[in-house]
Amino acid sequence: MITLVAPCAIGAEKILSNELRQLEFTPISTAIGRVVFTMERAGTRISDNPLSLDSHNPVIQDSVDEQELRALYQSNYKLRTADRVYLQLATIPCRDFNDLFEGVRAIRWQDWFKRDVRVVVDKVRIKSSILSSEHSIQSVVHKAMYDCLGKAWGMELLPETGKTATVRVYIENNLASILLDLSGMPLHRRGYRTTGGEAPIRETLAAILLHLMQWRRKTPLHDAFCGSGTIPIEAAMYAHNIAPGLGRNFALEDLLPFADGSSVKMMEDERADAASRIVTDCLVRVTGSDISPQAITAAQANAERACVIAGKALQKAGIDARIPRPDFTVSDFKDLAAPYEKGLLLSNPPYGERIGDRGSAKELYSSMHSLFLDFPGWDYGFITNHEEFEVAIGKKATKIRNLKSGNLETRFYIYR
Repeated sequence: MITLVAPCAIGAEKILSNELRQLEFTPISTAIGRVVFTMERAGTRISDNPLSLDSHNPVIQDSVDEQELRALYQSNYKLRTADRVYLQLATIPCRDFNDLFEGVRAIRWQDWFKRDVRVVVDKVRIKSSILSSEHSIQSVVHKAMYDCLGKAWGMELLPETGKTATVRVYIENNLASILLDLSGMPLHRRGYRTTGGEAPIRETLAAILLHLMQWRRKTPLHDAFCGSGTIPIEAAMYAHNIAPGLGRNFALEDLLPFADGSSVKMMEDERADAASRIVTDCLVRVTGSDISPQAITAAQANAERACVIAGKALQKAGIDARIPRPDFTVSDFKDLAAPYEKGLLLSNPPYGERIGDRGSAKELYSSMHSLFLDFPGWDYGFITNHEEFEVAIGKKATKIRNLKSGNLETRFYIYR
């Protein structure tokens, strides 16, 4: 049974766990900013999976079967709120660097990589470990991998002329988890962004906000500071059940188990299945506005690209249907009025730290109080890193969620 690790925005671990359950994966555990999960074979319990348990001996992932390869692919193209997906190849007790070296060398790396691969150990995370030097850990892990590959392939030097594969290492309580990156580019890069605004919100974070607001497709949604359109586009993709990874490729496609004809066909079948699940016959009222004409132009281009990606997938699957584009307009938020009695106003207003200055942002937030009057009966969600947002806007939030995406710490203010 495979064990997978998905990093996410700090504070969104429960959201990601719930999404995994909806996709019929099984969360095993959570830590700050990541969720460990698996897919269960019939008749197999989570407790039977040695990679999910602390161990006194190295435990190495066996080769994966067709069902598991499918799960690896599904987790990448279906997840909306995860930053990446890693396959946990081994757990290794590390009392010293020799333990780490021997444990990493025992992994059958030749079963995963093509002979021209270039392998990079990109990051090391350490907590409560005898081994404390990130650089030394990276060096030992890299050396052990190349020693294994060189002996398996009868090479003193590897050519390193092919695609780059990435490995990450987590060490906690002297137990190392060796993780193989299956995603490549971060999963927030959906493939539809042709251009960004001055400070675009990550697509994965936008999806998290939609989950936190418990938004449903029948509810009208408006973003009064839409920028390059991320929140409305993510809402439209969610409403029409468009898989977020339909428009991109993943690092796993360059791994050896995915190179044979049956695996290629499996991925094609998965994309066709994802296309067949797109909902085209539903009413979705998703809109966005911004004071900047340039931002609206970018939003329209990004939305067009997202819908074209979905349209091509539908066409390839033999489905004759069109995805409606979100409606974007140039407007100051002060000139807006609610088009419906109820709905959701969800926005990422300027922070000040990233656009302009914090003083200007505070003035903006004070004037945003008018939105509560112009959109009566609506729910509201605003994300910002300004600690005085509630005071500035003049209304106490129903709930506040702290979220950290990348290096940016934010607060999400929910009003119901």
